[in-house]
Amino acid sequence: MRQFITFTRKEFYHILRDRWTMLMLLAFPLIMIILFGFGITTEIKNSKIAVYDPSKDLATQNIIKKLETSEYFILSEYLNSPDQIELIFKEGKIGLMVVFSERFYENLIHTGDAQILLIADGTDPNTASTLTNYASRIIMMYLQELTDIEHLPFQINTEVKLLYNPTLEGAYNIVPGVMGMVLMLICALMTSVSIAREKELGTMEVILVSPMPPLLIVLSKVVPYFTISLINFTNVLILAVFLLGVPVNGSLFTLYLVSIIFIFVALALGLLISSVTNRQLVALLMSAMGLMMPVVMLSGLMFPIENMPLILQGIAQIIPAKWYIEAIRDVMIKGLGPADVIKEIGILSLMAVVLIGASLKKFKIRLE
Repeated sequence: MRQFITFTRKEFYHILRDRWTMLMLLAFPLIMIILFGFGITTEIKNSKIAVYDPSKDLATQNIIKKLETSEYFILSEYLNSPDQIELIFKEGKIGLMVVFSERFYENLIHTGDAQILLIADGTDPNTASTLTNYASRIIMMYLQELTDIEHLPFQINTEVKLLYNPTLEGAYNIVPGVMGMVLMLICALMTSVSIAREKELGTMEVILVSPMPPLLIVLSKVVPYFTISLINFTNVLILAVFLLGVPVNGSLFTLYLVSIIFIFVALALGLLISSVTNRQLVALLMSAMGLMMPVVMLSGLMFPIENMPLILQGIAQIIPAKWYIEAIRDVMIKGLGPADVIKEIGILSLMAVVLIGASLKKFKIRLE
């Protein structure tokens, strides 16, 4: 019994003395319950909508008011021309567009028939379907109220149009996210584990006494994973196009430009993780929990960011995968060019510069 207590005490000692392991073991359950309890929901609220209303009559204003006062929608702006519809979707400002027919109230009263067109961004099929269902239900509620008051058989024909993905193919939404996860997994996780393994086995000391400068040592570690990541990106892209039927409506140059910048970001994160730990297990936990979970939960891949609490929305803005997935969707599905995703390219480039500088500086300090 004394030996059992001794070994148990020793194991506790080894766990407690490693602050990074303790941080992962104690913080990860708290982070998960916060994410799943408060931030992760399949219900969509506060989605921005735009309206094109050539009639501007009593009926259209009442419908707009019902949409605006619901918990699901926030009225973003009125459009003056139908030519602005595609532009506003390309800019990614709204989730739903409501278009009323001309002389809406007049047609509703005299002929008992009026038309509303609901336009959604089909690059995210689940969100698009949910938003159009919400709007259709609110419109039907208004129609029912009007029918009860006037006791006349009014009818509103609600049509739905899904831009970029009219058949609601789920692969259009999933493939960009898978690309982000694959690149993050290969670059960050494998790079951090590789360098941590060298430290844990003691072979890093042998490398340090070589005449090679620290910068070249770092490059020798990351170049293989950079090459493998480019190959993986190409393979995933080929499978997405020829097997899953996901189109590449934009330029391949833009796709590779954004992906290369994102790879640099992921490699820098892997180096940064490896610079603060000497153990493979800790590097693995930090990479998997600290990087992969935010990619899945906070990048907009599975759950709309606008539905999350403000603090999680703020955290999502510093997740590199969020900007990468948005750029890849815009290029592949919407067919946008470099000028249209310049914001995403700029943010990822800034992240790459900052993280590479920080990781190299920290790595040199560790080597010394």
